[in-house]
Amino acid sequence: MRKFPWLLALCAAGLLSMPAAAQKTPAAPAKKSAAASAKTAPAAAKKPMAVPFSAGERLTYDISWSSYLTAGTATVTVQERRNTGQSQAYYIVAEGQPTPLLSKLYTLYYKADTLLDAYTLLPHRGSVYSREGRRERTKVTSFNQGARQASYEVRTATTVNKAMKMPANTQDALSAIYVLRAIPLRQGDSFDMPVADSGTWFRVKMRVDGREPVRSGLGAVNAWKITPTIVDTKGKPASARQMTVWITDDARRLPVKLKAEVAVGSFDFTLREVRAGLGAH
Repeated sequence: MRKFPWLLALCAAGLLSMPAAAQKTPAAPAKKSAAASAKTAPAAAKKPMAVPFSAGERLTYDISWSSYLTAGTATVTVQERRNTGQSQAYYIVAEGQPTPLLSKLYTLYYKADTLLDAYTLLPHRGSVYSREGRRERTKVTSFNQGARQASYEVRTATTVNKAMKMPANTQDALSAIYVLRAIPLRQGDSFDMPVADSGTWFRVKMRVDGREPVRSGLGAVNAWKITPTIVDTKGKPASARQMTVWITDDARRLPVKLKAEVAVGSFDFTLREVRAGLGAH
């Protein structure tokens, strides 16, 4: 069960590059005469990126170990869309803990959150809190996307800070899967994106293997099968763990199943229940 924090981070890292519209730099406006400017209509208001989720959406997962033991539950909730200075961001929270039976053997609780900008789909801030027995730890990454920098902080009995450089469009582990939900997928597509985790960043290469049926608490659904590979900044494999993510091919783009292979067996996150957000149709 000590592998559980890694599983949460890995399963959140459903990692694709930003949509092209979010990466383009707007062209400078052409110069106009004063008369022409007076006749020009006001510029259209900036619009949030189109996404298949909204405030209030809650996804509940059963976590099984080696296909036969229900090890725990996890929830991921879009709690709200809030103002953040000059922008707005989705506040998304993921929580995971073992079943009551396993919790009697060892106390575990994990919480990750992110502030995902509604206009750029880039994170402002991401954090992970873990409680394992009596040990507590909080890791916080604050992003300066314009400067391609971030500050990383670890809080235990003491506090340690670290400054880090990062590529453009870097995600945190939780925000990445919501970006994945917003990207059109086609069989044979491959993508990669940088993801910050624990004071460094990794590049995650994603391969879209095609559609296949998946069973979950929603019944049988068709889903895109996506295989990620995590490499370090030099392009070398950063993890021997194998992982697969399935995203439904309907308008909801739900992460219906996630599978992670680790040394102690395999863990499956299977979607049990969906509570639609306030903006859902």
